[in-house]
Amino acid sequence: MNKVKRGKVVSYNRWGYIFLIPFVVVYVVFQLIPLCSTVYNSFFENYRSGLTQIGPNFVGLGNYQKLLSDGDIWQYLKNTMIMWVMGFVPQIVVSLLLGAWFSDPSLRLKGQRFFKTVIYLPNLIMASAFSMLFFTLFADTGPVNSILLQTGVISKAYKFMSHIWSTRTLVAFMNFIMWFGNTTILLMAGMMGIDTSLYEAAQVDGATATQIFYKITLPLLRPILIYVMVTSLIGGLQMFDVPQILTNGTGDPGRTSMTLIMFLNKHLFSKNYGMGGALSVLLFIITGVLSLIVFRMSGDNNKDGR
Repeated sequence: MNKVKRGKVVSYNRWGYIFLIPFVVVYVVFQLIPLCSTVYNSFFENYRSGLTQIGPNFVGLGNYQKLLSDGDIWQYLKNTMIMWVMGFVPQIVVSLLLGAWFSDPSLRLKGQRFFKTVIYLPNLIMASAFSMLFFTLFADTGPVNSILLQTGVISKAYKFMSHIWSTRTLVAFMNFIMWFGNTTILLMAGMMGIDTSLYEAAQVDGATATQIFYKITLPLLRPILIYVMVTSLIGGLQMFDVPQILTNGTGDPGRTSMTLIMFLNKHLFSKNYGMGGALSVLLFIITGVLSLIVFRMSGDNNKDGR
Protein backbone atom coordinates (compact mmCIF):
# COMPACT_ATOMS: atom_id res chain seq x y z
CA MET A 1 0.00 0.00 0.00
CA ASN A 2 2.79 2.39 0.87
CA LYS A 3 4.44 1.77 -2.50
CA VAL A 4 1.15 2.47 -4.29
CA LYS A 5 0.61 5.73 -2.37
CA ARG A 6 4.21 6.75 -2.97
CA GLY A 7 3.78 6.05 -6.68
CA LYS A 8 0.65 8.24 -6.81
CA VAL A 9 2.46 11.10 -5.05
CA VAL A 10 5.33 10.88 -7.56
CA SER A 11 2.82 10.85 -10.42
CA TYR A 12 1.00 13.92 -9.07
CA ASN A 13 4.31 15.76 -8.58
CA ARG A 14 5.31 14.97 -12.16
CA TRP A 15 2.11 16.51 -13.50
CA GLY A 16 2.66 19.56 -11.31
CA TYR A 17 6.10 20.12 -12.85
CA ILE A 18 4.65 19.59 -16.33
CA PHE A 19 2.04 22.30 -15.75
CA LEU A 20 4.79 24.65 -14.53
CA ILE A 21 6.78 24.29 -17.75
CA PRO A 22 4.78 26.94 -19.77
CA PHE A 23 5.21 29.53 -17.01
CA VAL A 24 8.94 28.81 -16.68
CA VAL A 25 9.45 29.04 -20.44
CA VAL A 26 7.55 32.33 -20.71
CA TYR A 27 9.40 33.75 -17.70
CA VAL A 28 12.83 32.78 -19.05
CA VAL A 29 12.18 34.00 -22.61
CA PHE A 30 10.32 37.23 -21.89
CA GLN A 31 11.71 38.30 -18.49
CA LEU A 32 14.94 36.61 -17.41
CA ILE A 33 16.77 36.80 -20.76
CA PRO A 34 15.80 40.48 -21.38
CA LEU A 35 16.83 41.32 -17.80
CA CYS A 36 20.25 39.72 -18.24
CA SER A 37 20.60 41.36 -21.67
CA THR A 38 19.80 44.78 -20.18
CA VAL A 39 22.41 44.40 -17.44
CA TYR A 40 24.95 43.20 -20.03
CA ASN A 41 24.30 46.13 -22.39
CA SER A 42 24.65 48.64 -19.54
CA PHE A 43 28.41 47.99 -19.44
CA PHE A 44 28.92 48.92 -23.11
CA GLU A 45 29.06 52.11 -25.12
CA ASN A 46 26.54 51.46 -27.86
CA TYR A 47 24.74 54.28 -29.66
CA ARG A 48 24.17 55.82 -33.08
CA SER A 49 25.63 59.20 -34.04
CA GLY A 50 23.99 60.26 -37.27
CA LEU A 51 24.48 57.36 -39.65
CA THR A 52 27.50 56.05 -37.73
CA GLN A 53 27.13 53.24 -35.21
CA ILE A 54 29.42 53.71 -32.20
CA GLY A 55 30.27 50.51 -30.36
CA PRO A 56 29.54 48.28 -28.72
CA ASN A 57 32.66 49.16 -26.71
CA PHE A 58 33.13 47.93 -23.16
CA VAL A 59 33.20 50.90 -20.75
CA GLY A 60 32.53 49.14 -17.43
CA LEU A 61 30.69 51.46 -15.05
CA GLY A 62 31.13 54.45 -17.32
CA ASN A 63 27.44 54.70 -18.21
CA TYR A 64 26.47 54.58 -14.55
CA GLN A 65 29.00 57.26 -13.63
CA LYS A 66 27.72 59.51 -16.40
CA LEU A 67 24.11 59.09 -15.31
CA LEU A 68 24.81 59.64 -11.60
CA SER A 69 27.03 62.66 -12.21
CA ASP A 70 24.35 64.25 -14.38
CA GLY A 71 21.76 66.11 -12.34
CA ASP A 72 18.95 65.31 -14.79
CA ILE A 73 18.21 61.84 -13.39
CA TRP A 74 17.67 63.23 -9.88
CA GLN A 75 15.40 65.97 -11.22
CA TYR A 76 13.34 63.42 -13.15
CA LEU A 77 13.17 61.16 -10.09
CA LYS A 78 11.92 64.15 -8.08
CA ASN A 79 9.30 64.94 -10.75
CA THR A 80 8.13 61.33 -10.77
CA MET A 81 7.81 61.10 -6.99
CA ILE A 82 5.99 64.44 -6.70
CA MET A 83 3.35 63.48 -9.25
CA TRP A 84 3.00 59.99 -7.74
CA VAL A 85 2.46 61.38 -4.22
CA MET A 86 -0.03 63.96 -5.51
CA GLY A 87 -2.07 61.17 -7.07
CA PHE A 88 -1.59 58.45 -4.44
CA VAL A 89 -2.58 60.41 -1.30
CA PRO A 90 -6.12 61.32 -2.47
CA GLN A 91 -6.39 57.86 -4.05
CA ILE A 92 -5.79 56.00 -0.77
CA VAL A 93 -7.98 58.42 1.25
CA VAL A 94 -10.94 58.18 -1.14
CA SER A 95 -10.52 54.40 -1.48
CA LEU A 96 -10.52 53.92 2.30
CA LEU A 97 -13.69 56.01 2.66
CA LEU A 98 -15.51 54.24 -0.17
CA GLY A 99 -14.36 50.83 1.06
CA ALA A 100 -15.58 51.59 4.59
CA TRP A 101 -18.97 52.78 3.28
CA PHE A 102 -19.52 49.86 0.93
CA SER A 103 -18.47 47.24 3.49
CA ASP A 104 -20.52 48.70 6.36
CA PRO A 105 -23.77 46.67 6.59
CA SER A 106 -25.37 49.22 8.93
CA LEU A 107 -25.53 51.84 6.15
CA ARG A 108 -27.57 49.55 3.86
CA LEU A 109 -26.48 51.37 0.72
CA LYS A 110 -28.64 50.64 -2.34
CA GLY A 111 -27.20 49.97 -5.78
CA GLN A 112 -23.78 48.92 -4.48
CA ARG A 113 -23.01 46.74 -7.51
CA PHE A 114 -23.77 49.61 -9.87
CA PHE A 115 -21.51 52.07 -8.01
CA LYS A 116 -18.70 49.50 -7.69
CA THR A 117 -18.83 48.96 -11.44
CA VAL A 118 -18.85 52.70 -12.15
CA ILE A 119 -15.83 53.49 -9.98
CA TYR A 120 -13.88 50.62 -11.54
CA LEU A 121 -14.66 51.56 -15.16
CA PRO A 122 -11.87 54.21 -15.49
CA ASN A 123 -9.36 51.45 -14.83
CA LEU A 124 -10.49 49.75 -18.04
CA ILE A 125 -9.92 52.84 -20.21
CA MET A 126 -6.54 53.14 -21.92
CA ALA A 127 -4.28 55.78 -20.39
CA SER A 128 -3.57 57.17 -23.86
CA ALA A 129 -7.30 57.78 -24.43
CA PHE A 130 -7.57 59.44 -21.01
CA SER A 131 -4.58 61.67 -21.80
CA MET A 132 -5.98 62.74 -25.15
CA LEU A 133 -9.32 63.54 -23.50
CA PHE A 134 -7.71 65.74 -20.83
CA PHE A 135 -5.39 67.33 -23.41
CA THR A 136 -8.47 68.38 -25.37
CA LEU A 137 -10.46 69.49 -22.32
CA PHE A 138 -7.70 71.67 -20.84
CA ALA A 139 -6.28 73.08 -24.07
CA ASP A 140 -6.05 76.86 -24.44
CA THR A 141 -9.23 76.83 -26.55
CA GLY A 142 -10.75 73.79 -24.86
CA PRO A 143 -14.11 73.41 -23.10
CA VAL A 144 -12.73 74.10 -19.61
CA ASN A 145 -11.30 77.47 -20.60
CA SER A 146 -14.48 78.30 -22.52
CA ILE A 147 -16.65 77.61 -19.45
CA LEU A 148 -14.36 79.62 -17.16
CA LEU A 149 -14.35 82.56 -19.59
CA GLN A 150 -18.12 82.53 -20.08
CA THR A 151 -18.80 82.41 -16.33
CA GLY A 152 -16.38 85.28 -15.71
CA VAL A 153 -14.05 83.28 -13.46
CA ILE A 154 -11.04 84.28 -15.61
CA SER A 155 -10.57 87.17 -18.04
CA LYS A 156 -8.31 85.32 -20.49
CA ALA A 157 -7.60 81.70 -21.28
CA TYR A 158 -5.44 79.94 -18.70
CA LYS A 159 -2.60 77.92 -20.22
CA PHE A 160 -2.74 74.78 -18.11
CA MET A 161 0.14 73.12 -19.98
CA SER A 162 2.43 76.13 -19.50
CA HIS A 163 2.45 76.14 -15.70
CA ILE A 164 4.40 73.69 -13.58
CA TRP A 165 1.85 72.81 -10.92
CA SER A 166 -1.19 72.80 -13.19
CA THR A 167 0.55 70.26 -15.47
CA ARG A 168 1.64 68.11 -12.52
CA THR A 169 -1.83 68.33 -11.01
CA LEU A 170 -3.46 67.14 -14.23
CA VAL A 171 -1.08 64.16 -14.43
CA ALA A 172 -1.70 63.28 -10.79
CA PHE A 173 -5.46 63.72 -11.15
CA MET A 174 -5.59 61.40 -14.16
CA ASN A 175 -3.63 58.72 -12.30
CA PHE A 176 -5.99 59.13 -9.34
CA ILE A 177 -9.08 58.75 -11.54
CA MET A 178 -7.71 55.68 -13.32
CA TRP A 179 -6.61 53.74 -10.23
CA PHE A 180 -8.76 54.65 -7.24
CA GLY A 181 -11.43 52.14 -8.31
CA ASN A 182 -8.97 49.26 -8.31
CA THR A 183 -7.64 50.33 -4.90
CA THR A 184 -11.18 50.59 -3.54
CA ILE A 185 -11.99 47.03 -4.60
CA LEU A 186 -8.81 45.69 -2.96
CA LEU A 187 -9.36 47.54 0.32
CA MET A 188 -13.03 46.63 0.39
CA ALA A 189 -12.16 42.94 -0.04
CA GLY A 190 -9.80 43.24 2.92
CA MET A 191 -12.43 44.97 5.06
CA MET A 192 -15.04 42.32 4.28
CA GLY A 193 -12.56 39.66 5.41
CA ILE A 194 -12.32 41.13 8.92
CA ASP A 195 -14.26 39.17 11.54
CA THR A 196 -17.47 41.08 12.34
CA SER A 197 -17.32 39.89 15.95
CA LEU A 198 -14.44 42.32 16.50
CA TYR A 199 -16.65 45.23 15.49
CA GLU A 200 -19.51 43.98 17.64
CA ALA A 201 -17.25 43.63 20.67
CA ALA A 202 -15.88 47.14 20.13
CA GLN A 203 -19.39 48.59 19.87
CA VAL A 204 -20.41 46.82 23.09
CA ASP A 205 -17.40 48.39 24.79
CA GLY A 206 -18.60 51.81 23.66
CA ALA A 207 -16.06 52.48 20.90
CA THR A 208 -16.99 55.14 18.36
CA ALA A 209 -16.91 54.59 14.60
CA THR A 210 -13.68 56.59 14.36
CA GLN A 211 -12.01 54.54 17.09
CA ILE A 212 -13.13 51.29 15.43
CA PHE A 213 -11.68 52.43 12.11
CA TYR A 214 -8.28 53.44 13.53
CA LYS A 215 -7.94 50.69 16.15
CA ILE A 216 -9.39 47.70 14.29
CA THR A 217 -9.84 48.29 10.56
CA LEU A 218 -6.55 49.99 9.71
CA PRO A 219 -4.26 47.60 11.68
CA LEU A 220 -5.93 44.53 10.17
CA LEU A 221 -5.71 46.08 6.70
CA ARG A 222 -1.94 46.54 6.99
CA PRO A 223 -0.96 43.68 4.61
CA ILE A 224 -3.29 44.94 1.88
CA LEU A 225 -2.22 48.55 2.46
CA ILE A 226 1.42 47.54 2.06
CA TYR A 227 0.56 45.66 -1.15
CA VAL A 228 -1.37 48.64 -2.53
CA MET A 229 1.39 51.08 -1.63
CA VAL A 230 4.19 48.96 -3.13
CA THR A 231 2.32 48.24 -6.37
CA SER A 232 1.29 51.89 -6.64
CA LEU A 233 4.90 52.96 -6.05
CA ILE A 234 6.13 50.63 -8.79
CA GLY A 235 3.43 51.91 -11.12
CA GLY A 236 4.31 55.51 -10.22
CA LEU A 237 7.99 55.00 -11.03
CA GLN A 238 6.89 53.54 -14.38
CA MET A 239 4.70 56.57 -15.14
CA PHE A 240 4.99 57.25 -18.85
CA ASP A 241 1.91 57.34 -21.07
CA VAL A 242 -0.03 60.10 -19.28
CA PRO A 243 2.73 62.76 -19.08
CA GLN A 244 4.15 61.64 -22.45
CA ILE A 245 0.91 62.38 -24.30
CA LEU A 246 -0.13 65.35 -22.18
CA THR A 247 3.18 67.18 -22.77
CA ASN A 248 3.85 65.76 -26.24
CA GLY A 249 6.95 63.98 -24.92
CA THR A 250 8.74 67.18 -23.88
CA GLY A 251 8.03 67.13 -20.14
CA ASP A 252 7.36 70.85 -20.27
CA PRO A 253 7.23 73.35 -18.78
CA GLY A 254 10.97 73.29 -18.20
CA ARG A 255 11.04 69.44 -18.06
CA THR A 256 9.27 69.62 -14.67
CA SER A 257 6.89 66.84 -15.71
CA MET A 258 9.55 64.63 -17.28
CA THR A 259 9.57 61.20 -15.62
CA LEU A 260 12.29 58.55 -15.43
CA ILE A 261 10.59 56.33 -18.02
CA MET A 262 10.23 59.30 -20.40
CA PHE A 263 13.95 59.89 -19.95
CA LEU A 264 14.60 56.20 -20.64
CA ASN A 265 12.41 56.38 -23.75
CA LYS A 266 14.54 59.20 -25.13
CA HIS A 267 17.67 57.06 -24.82
CA LEU A 268 15.99 54.07 -26.47
CA PHE A 269 14.48 56.24 -29.22
CA SER A 270 17.98 57.55 -30.04
CA LYS A 271 19.24 53.92 -29.95
CA ASN A 272 21.59 54.62 -27.03
CA TYR A 273 21.30 51.09 -25.66
CA GLY A 274 24.19 51.43 -23.22
CA MET A 275 22.73 54.40 -21.38
CA GLY A 276 19.25 52.93 -21.66
CA GLY A 277 20.43 49.69 -20.05
CA ALA A 278 22.23 51.57 -17.26
CA LEU A 279 19.18 53.71 -16.56
CA SER A 280 16.96 50.60 -16.48
CA VAL A 281 19.24 48.96 -13.92
CA LEU A 282 19.30 52.12 -11.79
CA LEU A 283 15.51 52.30 -11.97
CA PHE A 284 15.33 48.67 -10.84
CA ILE A 285 17.61 49.45 -7.87
CA ILE A 286 15.64 52.59 -6.95
CA THR A 287 12.38 50.63 -7.05
CA GLY A 288 13.84 47.91 -4.82
CA VAL A 289 15.21 50.41 -2.28
CA LEU A 290 11.96 52.41 -2.08
CA SER A 291 9.90 49.22 -1.76
CA LEU A 292 12.18 48.06 1.08
CA ILE A 293 11.72 51.42 2.81
CA VAL A 294 7.93 51.02 2.55
CA PHE A 295 8.15 47.54 4.10
CA ARG A 296 10.39 48.82 6.90
CA MET A 297 8.19 51.84 7.68
CA SER A 298 4.94 49.86 7.66
CA GLY A 299 6.31 46.76 9.39
CA ASP A 300 5.30 45.58 12.87
CA ASN A 301 7.62 47.08 15.46
CA ASN A 302 6.32 44.85 18.23
CA LYS A 303 8.82 42.02 17.98
CA ASP A 304 7.47 40.27 21.08
CA GLY A 305 4.11 39.80 19.29
CA ARG A 306 2.09 41.91 21.73
